Amino acid sequence: MASHIPYYVCLIVFSITHLVSTLAESDNYIIHMDVSEKPTDFGSHQEWYLSTLTSALETSKLSTTNTFSTSTSKLIYSYTHVIDGFAASLSLSELEALKSSPGFVSSIKDLPVKADTTHSPDFLGLSSNSGLWPVTSYGQDVIIGVVDTGVWPESESYNDKGMSEVPSRWKGQCEFGTKFNTSFCNKKLIGARFFNKGLIAKDPNATNTINNSTRDTDGHGTHTSSTAAGNYVQGASYFGYATGTARGIAPKARVAMYKALWDEGSYSSDIMAAIDQAILDGVDVISISLGIDGVPLHSDPIAIATFGALKKGVFVSTSAGNQGPLLETLHNGIPWVLTVAAGTMDRDFNGVVTLGNGVQLLGSSLYIGKWNSSSNKIPIVFFDACDNLKALQKVGYKIVVCQDKKGSLSDQVQNVDDAKVVAAVFITNVTDLEFYIQTSYPAIFLNMKNGETVKDYIKTSKSNPKASLVFKKTTLGTKPSPRVSSYSSKGPSISCPFVLKPDIMAPGSLVLASWPPKIPVAGDGGSSLYSKFNLLSGTSMSCPHAAGVAALLKSAHPDWSPAAIRSAMMTTSDAFDNTLKPITDLGDDNHPASPFAIGAGHINPNKALDPGLIYDVNAQDYVNVLCGLKYTNQQIQIITKSASNNCSNKSLDLNYPSFVAFFNAKGSNSSFKSVREFHRTVTNVGEGQSTYVASVTPIKEIKVSVTPEKLVFKNKNEKQSFKLSIEGPQRLKEESVFGYLRWVDSASKRVVSSPIVATRYSSEFVP
Repeated sequence: MASHIPYYVCLIVFSITHLVSTLAESDNYIIHMDVSEKPTDFGSHQEWYLSTLTSALETSKLSTTNTFSTSTSKLIYSYTHVIDGFAASLSLSELEALKSSPGFVSSIKDLPVKADTTHSPDFLGLSSNSGLWPVTSYGQDVIIGVVDTGVWPESESYNDKGMSEVPSRWKGQCEFGTKFNTSFCNKKLIGARFFNKGLIAKDPNATNTINNSTRDTDGHGTHTSSTAAGNYVQGASYFGYATGTARGIAPKARVAMYKALWDEGSYSSDIMAAIDQAILDGVDVISISLGIDGVPLHSDPIAIATFGALKKGVFVSTSAGNQGPLLETLHNGIPWVLTVAAGTMDRDFNGVVTLGNGVQLLGSSLYIGKWNSSSNKIPIVFFDACDNLKALQKVGYKIVVCQDKKGSLSDQVQNVDDAKVVAAVFITNVTDLEFYIQTSYPAIFLNMKNGETVKDYIKTSKSNPKASLVFKKTTLGTKPSPRVSSYSSKGPSISCPFVLKPDIMAPGSLVLASWPPKIPVAGDGGSSLYSKFNLLSGTSMSCPHAAGVAALLKSAHPDWSPAAIRSAMMTTSDAFDNTLKPITDLGDDNHPASPFAIGAGHINPNKALDPGLIYDVNAQDYVNVLCGLKYTNQQIQIITKSASNNCSNKSLDLNYPSFVAFFNAKGSNSSFKSVREFHRTVTNVGEGQSTYVASVTPIKEIKVSVTPEKLVFKNKNEKQSFKLSIEGPQRLKEESVFGYLRWVDSASKRVVSSPIVATRYSSEFVP
């Protein structure tokens, strides 16, 4: 009779077998060693590493002569310069045995490396294999006009390798100027003009210092234009951070620079002249990373000039401003342009703290200066709040550890700088570290968990606690991302609150792009540091990202109006981050971001290529809004350049892919309800036959209904209309609540999304 083995015994046997298999499974590890521990008997480091590895293999509990290769075959590399240590293929049991070896410092798993720097194209999903890039030949022959501080034409981002001949429709010029020859232009940089007559008229003394040409003496214009359409540049980096190949969002599009911003000052007359010339020259897209605050549309030169661009079919991308995180800080709340907010990417810049016991801790850092103590550990001391400047000045050659308490991080960073401490580690629960990590002295910022590890080591160390710092690390795929940058200005727009602004969010934080090599990017110990690439943050950086996407869409759909392109970008944007949760706002304690911060969501270029439905708008529709704002005919004329403006259909309800309703009656009983109605018309740009069904997310305090709930299209370019009604209290309890209307075509898997905001916000424009 056959014997039967109990199930639980089989399970135990399987578990042990699985454990042995797991422990024996090899992976590659980079091993850091303390060379001061090397016995004098060994003539070279490699001999020591090999001997150490051999001993570890022999002492590994699961090791047998039949299951492990020799130590020579296990050793992959013996490093000489990059680190003190070696790389080896080890099982978990072998690695554990190695950790007990004299001189062992730490191990790092050999992770796959991806060469990447202007990371935003990849973060936005742009790929050479599919989607918007190959469909549009990377934006070739689309012309982007950039109104900014000028251009550094020698930058490699403006090389014309792989570019076709300049489109025959181009009417622009490459103007000669101070240190700027017409020969600097090529098939990539096809135009360069400068505008400073307004500046000189305002300040005649400016003629003594002004650089009378399109050459960039600030850096801003070079950065924004290369972000939008820079060509491929291999080997780009920022002092070792973000190393890889740089390229713009539309790398084969043409660039025309219109310099209207000057070191000596900037005036709207020059900006308007620049936009005017760009339209005449024949640009397809204009990128304007600037704005004017607190003026009505009829007094805003950007609004006025861009209306002229609209009528010529030119798409305009503008920046929202950097006055966040408060509401009503946005500029360029212009209904006929795209207003772009700024967000983060899934890329972090790091430093590593290695404690004397071999423990390694990853933190945030963007220190670019010289630091030669990465391998030699130096004393480390805990200084708590770092609020005693005199004590800090007496620290000597030590790494100071500071713990952030009650928002004291700014003071701590400044105190350490004032005390001239050699290096610092800051322990903080602040998640928005972007403007802290660019320190003038070696510093790494750790979260509270890693900070406790440092504190415990210092406290329990039997000998003099020591540590070393390593910088210039780049990490991709960080989560959650994107998040709204805290500085990004928020709506509602003062000039036209009835149109939800901003429209969309794009990468704006720590964006790497070209930089004039003769303009310093930072200072170190009193000396200036220079680089061909620079990391900058602001909605100035998010604006050209959107301009580049618009150029790609213009190439794919040359018949689309600027409003159609804007609609495609908005209705296909992402409301969720890479953890599949709502995008959060760094300026609002990481709460879910309101459409007043992100508009419709984060830009998704490939989805915008095929939006399914679009909300189109013509010039008269905008005039109807100006009439609804109760502008006089003269004020409207300033914008439209027409003395006969038809106000018979004045309306604040623009055919826009977003909705904002005001429930702000003062002193009203919240039990009384009121209704706001919106009328929209969508155009089918997908397949001829399609059916879309409305879906509305639940929104606190209000009830949303859509009539009809289903839109049936028989032909391409067919239009269908619907009404959206928002019922709520006459005055909301919360300042703002929001949700989304999504038109879903299950057959094609298209989703056309629009944000809905109800607010009790009030301004002089809101009746």
